[in-house]
Amino acid sequence: MRTVPESHEKDNSALSDLFHRYLTGVLLTLLSEKGEDCAAEVVQALCRRQHHEKFIPGLHKLELAQEPHAVACAKYHYLSNHLGGVSVAFVAESEKKAWVRYLPPRWIFDGTALASIPTKVARAMLHGWHGHNGVSLENRRLGFVCTGQTMDGFPGLEGYYIEEDYELDPDQRVRFRFGEQCPPIDYELLPQLSAEEWPSERIAKASRKYSMEYVRNLLPVLSEVLGPLQAQGILYRAGRRIGMQFSVETQKTLGTSDPVSMLARLFRAQGDRITIAGAQIQQHGWQLMAGLEKECVPEWMDGLAGLWEGLIAVVDSRRRLVLGERMDLGDSSFAWDLRYVAEPKPF
Repeated sequence: MRTVPESHEKDNSALSDLFHRYLTGVLLTLLSEKGEDCAAEVVQALCRRQHHEKFIPGLHKLELAQEPHAVACAKYHYLSNHLGGVSVAFVAESEKKAWVRYLPPRWIFDGTALASIPTKVARAMLHGWHGHNGVSLENRRLGFVCTGQTMDGFPGLEGYYIEEDYELDPDQRVRFRFGEQCPPIDYELLPQLSAEEWPSERIAKASRKYSMEYVRNLLPVLSEVLGPLQAQGILYRAGRRIGMQFSVETQKTLGTSDPVSMLARLFRAQGDRITIAGAQIQQHGWQLMAGLEKECVPEWMDGLAGLWEGLIAVVDSRRRLVLGERMDLGDSSFAWDLRYVAEPKPF
């Protein structure tokens, strides 16, 4: 038995890209199988859960808590998304009005997926997060005005946080005014990451964490909206397809086509201790979902396993990934076995 060493930049990049594509794949599967309304409900719930988990702690971590609320919100979106590899810019027009612009390519609707995303699903993100900032800051006068979205033909998602002179009703927290336009942004004046403080490996880790957090919250949100059994099916089918579609790319990033090594390194990149014995991988922990044990149902891992199965199917179609021991069922680790498929015995 051998222990997989610390993950490095290639592993973090491979996991970040794979989870990013998985998120987009799940959203597209929701659209095709459950329809626009269901997909919008999931996106809004996902962004709201992310908001509750990250927004207020993030303001303090980024030292924005003492800024005027509208400016703090715009700066928060710029700084937090920048680390995840999302192209965002901001400009403060005044203490009570600050613009934010998400430039193409849009991160959450990856690649050509953008062409299939309805306006309602894109707006759900704003209702889930941007429109709730004022509530979390206990400032009922703060809202978000969207002035353009990519799927409506505008060159990016843009809008502004504004603190009004009156309290906003719930349906006023997100508004749409397509006749307004963001003032010019001097990109040279935007804060930049120090190359010394943020070497490429640290940025890769931050990008990996960004993608992991979306998947971490996606699993419970899908279970809440659809029920665990239907959520499992969506997660599994999307995972199989995405795993197969991006298997070759993942192999290139990792620099290996050995299925045991690939899985072990991707599991290790999630923050778990990994040991290998032959074709068996022992995953000692599940940092991806740590802290959510009381919410956890077996359907989460049953669904997510499709992603790993899809990866391996392209590498070697003669092998199947079998999960034996399971921490989500009370065992001390997850035991993955890459088995060769033989002809069925007489039944």
